[in-house]
Parts: sequence; C-alpha cells; structure tokens
Amino acid sequence: MILVNTPTISGKNLQTLGLVTGNTVQSKNAFKDIGAGFKSMVGGELGSYTKMLAEAREKALQRMAEQAQSMGADAIVNVRFSSASIMDGAAEILASGTAVKFV
Repeated sequence: MILVNTPTISGKNLQTLGLVTGNTVQSKNAFKDIGAGFKSMVGGELGSYTKMLAEAREKALQRMAEQAQSMGADAIVNVRFSSASIMDGAAEILASGTAVKFV
C-alpha cells in the first residue's frame, strides 16, 4: 500500500474510491505519568509520550490502510493526521486520506 501526503502519485492515473480513516486512543500508566510530570518541571523531551504517540500513529495508519485494502485500493493520497487530548495522559490519533485505485 502506497501512502502519500500529496493529492497525486507521479506517473499514476488514479480512480478515487473514497475517504478512509484509522484511529486509536492511547494512554500511559500512572507511574510513567508521574515521571513525565517531574520531567515537565525541568524541561526536555517526554520520551514515554513521544514513544506512545509514535506507536499510536503507526496503529492509526495500519487501521486506515486495512480499510483501504478492503475497498480494493492500491494507495492512499492526501494522508493527514490529527490528534485530540481525551483526558490527562490519553490522546486520540486519527489518520485520514483518500483511497485510490490505479487505472
């Protein structure tokens, strides 16, 4: 599955199949939240949250690609991410794009 954040794929004629999305809500445990709280007082990267969000992006992309495959897509164009804080220590990541077939 080809995933791009552009509206076209060079050298390919595309047939639009429709919107596809994938999302996940991820959270860290209380002990890591406490450690991140201390780190935020002194500044610097919150490594456990960086890892959590990277894993969440991958999961959202995978779910989006699975939806596109079920539609018979060859690729997804205009891939975008959005995020929302659900509660302290939990975030939703949404991946969206347009499923296309090569013609």
